[in-house]
Amino acid sequence: MSTVAAGTLALPTPKDAAFKSSGETEDAKVENGAVRAGSDRVEEDDDGKLRSVDEQDSGLKFSLKEQIEKDKDEGRLKRWKEHLFGRVDVSAIDFGVGKKVPEVKILTLSILSPGRPDVHLPFAASNNPKRSLFTLKEGSQYHTKFSFNVFNSAVSGLKYAYTVWKTGIRVENTKIMIGTFSPRQEPYTHELEEETIPCGLFARGSYFVRTKFVDDEGRCYMDFSYYFEIRKNWQ
Repeated sequence: MSTVAAGTLALPTPKDAAFKSSGETEDAKVENGAVRAGSDRVEEDDDGKLRSVDEQDSGLKFSLKEQIEKDKDEGRLKRWKEHLFGRVDVSAIDFGVGKKVPEVKILTLSILSPGRPDVHLPFAASNNPKRSLFTLKEGSQYHTKFSFNVFNSAVSGLKYAYTVWKTGIRVENTKIMIGTFSPRQEPYTHELEEETIPCGLFARGSYFVRTKFVDDEGRCYMDFSYYFEIRKNWQ
């Protein structure tokens, strides 16, 4: 704020006031004329000045360029969500306190090998884990396939974990991330990458496997154990 010395403040004379009033009137005429020339519709605002309707509404509209940029940003956000959560209904995820606990039901767990019948593991409670469920030929290809349902709420970071022992020695311990899934009526199906059965005398024999499905919260949805054999031939 500027400071004015006492006794130096000059008040406008009636002549000055009249001159200023006249100038403002002329400026208003020019301004109003320009508004009329630039728009078919004009309205009087709270200050008594005429403004075009287009000018008043300009703050509520996007230009074509602005709209395109806005759509690009929304597209990036959508791709980022899909990368983070997979194709999941993010609205089904409740991050607040008291959220519903997800329920995951494993429906099938199968071992697939080209040219061979699919092996469906009977992970019912009555299964005898000490009996070998299937045989794999050394050097052959196989992969694991499973299906499952998700209920109540989205499950985050579902993992397929398995540990393999041979003659009491752990030979493999693996965790595979499956993803995040929202609840729905239709089952999900997932297939793991193809693997090759090891070859040689030391690879042959009986193996014990413990399989689990767990999520990021440490909830376990299935804990299943079984035996299988690796042989020189299928029989």
